[in-house]
Amino acid sequence: MILIGLGSNLATAAHGGPLENCEAALTALEAEGVEILRRSRWYESAPVPPSGQPWFVNGVAAVAAEGTPSDLLALCQRIERAFGRERRERNAPRTLDLDLLAWDDRVIEDAGAALAIPHPRLQDRAFVLYPLAEIAPDWHHPVLGLSVDSLIRRLAGDQRAFPLENKGDRPPQTVR
Repeated sequence: MILIGLGSNLATAAHGGPLENCEAALTALEAEGVEILRRSRWYESAPVPPSGQPWFVNGVAAVAAEGTPSDLLALCQRIERAFGRERRERNAPRTLDLDLLAWDDRVIEDAGAALAIPHPRLQDRAFVLYPLAEIAPDWHHPVLGLSVDSLIRRLAGDQRAFPLENKGDRPPQTVR
């Protein structure tokens, strides 16, 4: 099982707002030969760490892809650039973020390729774990050996994500 996290909190001229960017990213992946097997609902989450930037739209997709993890990472980064993503500083607002979260039960750390599987912070992020639980409830972290439900129970209290259809359930956005 190959898992990709999607996120956006800035609009693009070509696609529209963050939700439209995420939907268009799935289409772009498919156009490059990546098969979307399952996808979560879209979630809204505050930026991590907290900041005054807009909230994110996030989701997770289970995909099938040819090639290596490095090949898929390179494709994700090409699509991000095509959506106007600029990597200037960590945790900056972004038009599109495509993270290779997991590839079966592989554990890969390739500093030269900036590739780490499983993603080194996925166990700390509600905006990854909640959608992941929807599409792969039996998934286990290959390093920690914990189920996605166990990882959710271990989340810090400030880690929250809200399905977009339940937007009224989330606290109001605050600007710092």
